[in-house]
Amino acid sequence: MVEKFAYGLKDPITQTTLISTGKPKRGDIAVFKYPRDPSTDFIKRVIGLPGDKIVYDMTSKKLHIYPNCNKAICDDEIAVTYGTAYPSEWTLLLQSVPGGQRISGMKSIPIEEPISTATQFRQEERIETIGDVSHRIMTIPGDVTIPEFIQPGLPQGTWIVPEGQYFMMGDNRDGSSDSRFWGFVPEQNLVGKATTIWMSFEKQENEWPTGVRFSRIGGIK
Repeated sequence: MVEKFAYGLKDPITQTTLISTGKPKRGDIAVFKYPRDPSTDFIKRVIGLPGDKIVYDMTSKKLHIYPNCNKAICDDEIAVTYGTAYPSEWTLLLQSVPGGQRISGMKSIPIEEPISTATQFRQEERIETIGDVSHRIMTIPGDVTIPEFIQPGLPQGTWIVPEGQYFMMGDNRDGSSDSRFWGFVPEQNLVGKATTIWMSFEKQENEWPTGVRFSRIGGIK
């Protein structure tokens, strides 16, 4: 479920904010209009606020967040901590394409079963805590996911969020289309804050659901 007025009451035509009711916070799960196709809604986690410097280590899969980097010096880092990684039941399928690889889907395989193909990777899960917000992320070892969105004057994997925009990332870090690939999300694209999972199915990519994941209903992490 989405709390549509969490980030303000907007004009339905211009999407300008008529009444401000709040701003996104780091760790929020936000629904927004995809900047490259506003007819499509995306749901991702808010990682960077206006003025934040975001550094993503492609090998360790760890974040470094420095607030207020629109000033000359920004060396105060927000606490981002990580729990111990453990094997996930989910695997990530990669397809080779000219110039690299792309994600072609996910599949659930019991942990005790071996992976049968060279393009299928067992994911790892761990808890990421940004400030006081904790959530589960999934990654695969190695720098498989290479950020494609590069800001002028900054190294790959480093971004400074402009005023009025936000940096979003998915919790499935190596299987997510997010700000690392297509850039920032303007404030006017925000739809609302995701608050509750009302239904979650047991299913594999491109297959019919086989059951309901009751443990996920009612909350959001």
